Amino acid sequence: MRYIVKRIQEADFGCEERPADYVQQVLLQLRDEDGNEITMEVPDGDLYARDINEGDWVFFDKDNQIHKEV
Repeated sequence: MRYIVKRIQEADFGCEERPADYVQQVLLQLRDEDGNEITMEVPDGDLYARDINEGDWVFFDKDNQIHKEV
């Protein structure tokens, strides 16, 4: 299934401290081709490495890794 990225926002941890080995996460608001919306948390670095931005179409592989549809 493919999704359009509707919104990217930093995950909110309030006053909690992050562990030393923490990987920065973002919340993605996604909409599938049927119009259903979901929210997923993914590593911020994955979006930068794959040049994923709001408005892009993405999909998840069998290991649940996000990829940009080209």
